[in-house]
Amino acid sequence: MRAFLYSCQIAFKNLVVERWINLLTILSISVGLLLFTSYLTITLNIDTVIKRWGTGFGMVVYLGDGLSMETEESIKELLKQDSDILELKYVSSDEALKELREVLGSRSSILDSMEANPLPSSFELKLKRETLTPIYIEKKAARIKEMTGVEDVQYGEKWLSSLNTISVVMRVIAVLLGAAIFIAIAFITYSTIKVLFYRRKDEIETLKLLGATRSFIKMPFLIEGLFIGGVSGVISALSLFGLYKFTVMKFVEFLPSIRGLLVSLPLEAYIAIPIAGALMSLTGSFFATGRIRY
Repeated sequence: MRAFLYSCQIAFKNLVVERWINLLTILSISVGLLLFTSYLTITLNIDTVIKRWGTGFGMVVYLGDGLSMETEESIKELLKQDSDILELKYVSSDEALKELREVLGSRSSILDSMEANPLPSSFELKLKRETLTPIYIEKKAARIKEMTGVEDVQYGEKWLSSLNTISVVMRVIAVLLGAAIFIAIAFITYSTIKVLFYRRKDEIETLKLLGATRSFIKMPFLIEGLFIGGVSGVISALSLFGLYKFTVMKFVEFLPSIRGLLVSLPLEAYIAIPIAGALMSLTGSFFATGRIRY
């Protein structure tokens, strides 16, 4: 315990003595963490928008012409048994034609020249958000299309595929960016600790002559790295929160309706930022002290 307290004392003393190089390291790490967490916030907001769009995603099952009421009811019962379907609405051909007239408005007169109603009856399905993957929806549409009396199934293949692609790409970029930031922070701390180590070479030589162990000599450097990363994480978390509040305030001035759409990272994430920064810097410090011979 006494050795640990001594190491803490030496570490904080060195932080003050070498304050300029440590301050530069803290600022560099803070910027890196801020870039990564800002990207995570943007990804979270895009994912939230995609989920809200996906909530209204549906599938339209078009029925064949001249089906009996029994056949339509049979199809309806089969669809109701599907646990992936949240809502089911039957739209008759007459209702479909009426909706089309309302959409066309003043141009609906073009429909008067038609001798018969060309629109089929259909079922409008609202699906669970968890099922909205292109492959799963494609298979489900194919199964429904095989039902007797079903003419066609439409669900917006390109729209769904685009949303899924955006979501996947954003997550992959987040992983790659996170790995790059981790390596960068570890390398920055590695370089800083290595420089500090050589600046205190005479002091370390004295400790070696007095019989100090490797762990005793390394401990202050590890504490310095831990402190630098933790402080950098706190600065990054506070900066991210301030940046989010500023962005929301500016956006709301131009688009008041967007207030409820923008979301921030959860509190747990803000708490995790300093911890992550500390661990990344500790990793760099560990490798820096491990590769130096003394």
